[in-house]
Amino acid sequence: MRNNPLPRLDASAEVRGELLPHCRLQPGEVWIDRASGHRVGCLDATDPQSIAKIMDDERAQLAIHDPPYNTAALERRTIAEFVAWCCKWVSHTYSSLANDASLYVWMGADQNNGFQPLPDFLLMMRDHPFQTRSFITMRNQRGYGTQKNWMAVRQELLYYTKGKPAFNVDAEYTDIPKILRGYYKRVNGKMSENLERSRSNTIRAGNVWVDIQQVFYRMEENISGCYAQKPLKCIDRIIRASSLPGDLVIDFFSHSGTTLLASEMQNRKCFTIDIDPIYAEITIRRLEHFRATGRKGWQNGHPFETDLAGTRRDEARVPQETVQESLL
Repeated sequence: MRNNPLPRLDASAEVRGELLPHCRLQPGEVWIDRASGHRVGCLDATDPQSIAKIMDDERAQLAIHDPPYNTAALERRTIAEFVAWCCKWVSHTYSSLANDASLYVWMGADQNNGFQPLPDFLLMMRDHPFQTRSFITMRNQRGYGTQKNWMAVRQELLYYTKGKPAFNVDAEYTDIPKILRGYYKRVNGKMSENLERSRSNTIRAGNVWVDIQQVFYRMEENISGCYAQKPLKCIDRIIRASSLPGDLVIDFFSHSGTTLLASEMQNRKCFTIDIDPIYAEITIRRLEHFRATGRKGWQNGHPFETDLAGTRRDEARVPQETVQESLL
């Protein structure tokens, strides 16, 4: 199989120039899926008119946001500017949610920069009417190695609620294996282990997720060029726990389109936006690609392969044997 990835699209002006003519949405436009009612907009999450346009007077039961952690619209800003930027889309999210709804926000903590922007974001959220529910840590199975510090293997996920939304406990019994050993209690003179606390070989998800593989190039769901792709499995877990079939899910930072695809797979309707027309196009194409092929991504390829066929970039591909498999 030929290996044909895209480079990081936020750092490659030349490739962006090649892709933009193939994007169907211009800033301010919305694509509507006639099959399931999904909407994808090339819109600004901080602009109230943009949010009104994508929502069209509907209210969502669940919001899942993965904003740029220390940049805003691909432009580096100070912490104060970043927090002010976040304050706008958080306010728009609140007004877009139903009276009883959930909000999940991925937020990074740079250990080389005062763990920002996480602490200032947490303080900012105190000024909004959301209630805190949980601080979830997702453990990466592929860490960032270093000889002078602990290996970085975590991502932070904040869980807030508006009103009193339902939480679907039954949906949270997963394939997570029992991995923690330790003494539990003495029964008939024998000290039992923690692994023996129940007959099940799996456990309900807690707020430390250790079973989710972060996305990398060998996985079917990989979308090359997208530098901050979240695994389908974690978005699927959130959707099943905090929404019901037929509910509306919103995502104001679509990027690789994972929330839209997970919503499609779980029979939810999704309204999602991205300020970048390329990521909005990738989101639409990922849904179309899944419906046409059943595949969740392009693995060693990319969404614009047909458009770029015969170009210099297409001809520069390097033959490479790869493993065709999904690790999820």
